[in-house]
Amino acid sequence: MWRYCCLALLWPLFAFEHNNNDLYSVRLDPSRIDASKVFLLIDKSDYRLYIYEDVTLLKIYKVVFGNNDKSDKFVQGDRRTPDGTFHILSKRYDGRWSRFMLLDYPNEEARRKFQDRMANGLIPRGADIGGGIGIHGVEYATGIRDYYVDRRINWTLGCISLKNGDINELYDVVKVGTPVVIRP
Repeated sequence: MWRYCCLALLWPLFAFEHNNNDLYSVRLDPSRIDASKVFLLIDKSDYRLYIYEDVTLLKIYKVVFGNNDKSDKFVQGDRRTPDGTFHILSKRYDGRWSRFMLLDYPNEEARRKFQDRMANGLIPRGADIGGGIGIHGVEYATGIRDYYVDRRINWTLGCISLKNGDINELYDVVKVGTPVVIRP
């Protein structure tokens, strides 16, 4: 009897884990998703991109970043991925990374943080905030493959990289203007 009570109490945890695992393999059907209600949450600490439609989690993707330092981007060339709330500024097919979705980095929030850090001496005068941060696939031409994402090998200059099949699927669901929240 005690064994069944414990199992009943633990069942929601197993069910959640099972459902979470399903969210890595589910195929998204863009015709069944209201793109105006979609937003992306990128969690740098767990190397995941979560796609939501309103309050419903649709799918989880594995991702990698610029380097192992998960702190906020400070300057161009630091290979860090910025923290904050951004939007998809543009989308394009890309010969290098399969698909590329440009973020509106630097936005006002990023510029304010940059100026505050410069005023506090954390960034040298004359430093550049950088730009060109986006979400894209892997770079096959240089030998970077999907297994980089599976093994959490950070390789970008500050962008978010997915497997090419994953970026192709995500690209078809996300529209210009989609909110993207990146957290440490």
